[in-house]
Amino acid sequence: MRSRLRDDAEADDPLLSVINLIDVFLVLIAALLLTVASNPLNPYSRDKITVIRHAGQPDMEIITRDGQKIERFRADGSSESLNGGNKGIRAGTAYRMNDGSLVFVPE
Repeated sequence: MRSRLRDDAEADDPLLSVINLIDVFLVLIAALLLTVASNPLNPYSRDKITVIRHAGQPDMEIITRDGQKIERFRADGSSESLNGGNKGIRAGTAYRMNDGSLVFVPE
């Protein structure tokens, strides 16, 4: 009889459900840390990284990171830097010749 009372008291303990919630949050935190560590634009990495988004599409974007400097180049001609927000204008046209060389023609 006493063992049944003890089992019922342990089953109704609200502290056990709080401990289970803490375990769930620890698993979520570990998953988020793994996601941040596997991100190519991880802020703690010292490597030079280039990411190409939407390759071959009209809205293609090239993101380069060298140390703390991050630059974005877009296929529509605009580019911006997170350090200064650079905006540029078209300076000319580049042509690829049949032999593989590039020719730049300023405007």
